[in-house]
Amino acid sequence: MKKSILAIAFVALTAVSCKTEKNKVTTGEEVKDVQKVENLANSYEVNIEESTMLWKGSKPTGSHNGNIAMEYGAFEVENGIIKAGKFVVNMNSIVCTDLEGQGKENLEKHLKAADFFDVEKFPAAKFEVASSEMKGEKLHITGNLTIKDVTKSITIPAIIYNENGLMAFKSDTFSIDRTEFGIEYKSKKIFENLKDKFIDDLIEISFDVKAKN
Repeated sequence: MKKSILAIAFVALTAVSCKTEKNKVTTGEEVKDVQKVENLANSYEVNIEESTMLWKGSKPTGSHNGNIAMEYGAFEVENGIIKAGKFVVNMNSIVCTDLEGQGKENLEKHLKAADFFDVEKFPAAKFEVASSEMKGEKLHITGNLTIKDVTKSITIPAIIYNENGLMAFKSDTFSIDRTEFGIEYKSKKIFENLKDKFIDDLIEISFDVKAKN
């Protein structure tokens, strides 16, 4: 019976890991030629209250998820393509939505601590658009993601649409490797003797941005 339970747990963990790995975005060197939002006629300012950004982190015993609030965002659209854009995320706003009480408080406190996002020193993360192109039905947005003062280029698949008079774009769920941004806490890539006490290096992210002209 014990072996059966362990086998089921292993299969479940492997399935989750494979799914997260499949969604992983490839990081590259910082793109130097980042476009600025200049054409006011085609520019949109993000409606913070209507926009959402979700996260999910995993470990062998399960996963936790929550959201983060945007602080500012603006982008320029030309012929259905996002030509330029800048989005700033308030890292102090990170919350866990699958826990309550002391467990929730402890996790949120740790995510903000120096050995994770270190929000006292790095209160904001940002994404700046360098370019985008349509591939099939998806808009692939390439830009610079900065977390903890480390900048990497990534490409995010998304859809762009209109909803109730607002311009919007919604990303696929994608994953980033936190160690590439200096977040090494309980990473088995960094620390070899963690056994099953590690935290997955990949963090899942998705967003649904609403904006007005």
